[in-house]
Amino acid sequence: MDLRAVSVRAGGHTLLSDVTLQVQPGEAVRLWGPNGGGKTTLLRLLAGQVAPAAGSRTYGLRGEFQYSAVQARQTLGVVGPDAEAFYLTRDWAQTVQDVLLSGFEGDLLNLWDPRPAALRRLDEISALTGLTSLLDRDFRTLSHGQRRRVVLARALMPFPELLLLDEFTDGLSSRARTELGEVLTQVHMSGVAVVLATHRPEEVPALSWRSVHVRGGQMVEPPDPGEARAADITLLSPPGEAPLITLDGVQVYRNRHLALGPVSWTWKEGQHWLVTGENGSGKSTLARLIAGEFHAAVGGQVARPYLKRDLLTERRRSVGLVSAEVGIRQRRDWTGIDVIGSAFSGTEGFSEVLSPSDRARVETVAKQLEVTELLSRHTDSLSQGQLRRLLLARAVVHSPRLLILDEGLDFLDAASRSTFLALLPDLATSGTHVLVVAHREADAPAGLTHHLHLDHGQVVFSRPLQVR
Repeated sequence: MDLRAVSVRAGGHTLLSDVTLQVQPGEAVRLWGPNGGGKTTLLRLLAGQVAPAAGSRTYGLRGEFQYSAVQARQTLGVVGPDAEAFYLTRDWAQTVQDVLLSGFEGDLLNLWDPRPAALRRLDEISALTGLTSLLDRDFRTLSHGQRRRVVLARALMPFPELLLLDEFTDGLSSRARTELGEVLTQVHMSGVAVVLATHRPEEVPALSWRSVHVRGGQMVEPPDPGEARAADITLLSPPGEAPLITLDGVQVYRNRHLALGPVSWTWKEGQHWLVTGENGSGKSTLARLIAGEFHAAVGGQVARPYLKRDLLTERRRSVGLVSAEVGIRQRRDWTGIDVIGSAFSGTEGFSEVLSPSDRARVETVAKQLEVTELLSRHTDSLSQGQLRRLLLARAVVHSPRLLILDEGLDFLDAASRSTFLALLPDLATSGTHVLVVAHREADAPAGLTHHLHLDHGQVVFSRPLQVR
């Protein structure tokens, strides 16, 4: 892959400017830099998903040099949330096997009966990535971490010469990061080049990385490392002891698959919760159930005593939810102010005209989270980190009664994580109760009071948090 003085523009904005980069066969390149610096756009450029507005892009795939991205789009894909979005935002039932076989043919959908070579590759890659037991599952019913495993496997199906990874470790449990890190090492040792964008360098496998710093849409010399900003915050517990959420014998099915339950559990006033568990344990299903996106099967009861009327609109107005699924649903022709402002009406993207006070609140929170310049940008032109910062602003702008962060700090650089966490103490003091779903200890702020651990959709323990 050879980029020479390439620029990329979208929506009237320059996303990359004068970028020159060569990726040699079998090389490992790590992209790093702040949110919005251009890392995701650079990966999309390499994959042929966006075209240069200036400069040249040359592919050297299958021993042939060419400027066209047609072949690249059949064999290269970015392993990240956008790869998941196609299957999650459509009502077509696609099994994991369908998704993998489509990757072998270079298509988005599995449209034909698989050839013997495709089935042999399917067996090989599903065993390598630990997906054999999930091949018959509907992709839409998988957890965030399971989906990430599937899109990695899909990218490996067509024997790629180059693997492109965008925040590869986000959404993965510690065990899954180790397992898939070993897969990535094995793939790289077979001669496949790797380009990876990450804010968590400590989590990537120990390859011979060449680091490239991307900032302001350009490849630049890295700044002095200095001291990393740490979020030294502690949540205070809001007053009260009354129940907020009560689950009694709840089960949640997703496309006939039991994703959660039976679960009985209570979230009370004065409590901030940490929820943990392996990928596929039911954490995200629980978060979406509390927020009102899922419903309990017949026989289970979900009560929300803090609401006068337990209507969907009232739930959404009183809950701030940040998750991978919420982010995927925002990839539309909405602006940043549409995304944040929709919190007041309990909608997504579509909202009534903001009152002067609501608009002032949006602008205040946007300034606090340093996303003011994104208010006029359309979400389909934003990086993963920029979109996540807008979602965090949306989750807190209306001072929700419940704030649910389902791996909410994924895709953020260290500075952005600290900036957001610094808002939480004031929110808690004003009555917001926090539930954090996290695989990383660093993403759980001090002051969480209780710990719920799930395994295969059931409660392993629910108890006061043991502070280490």
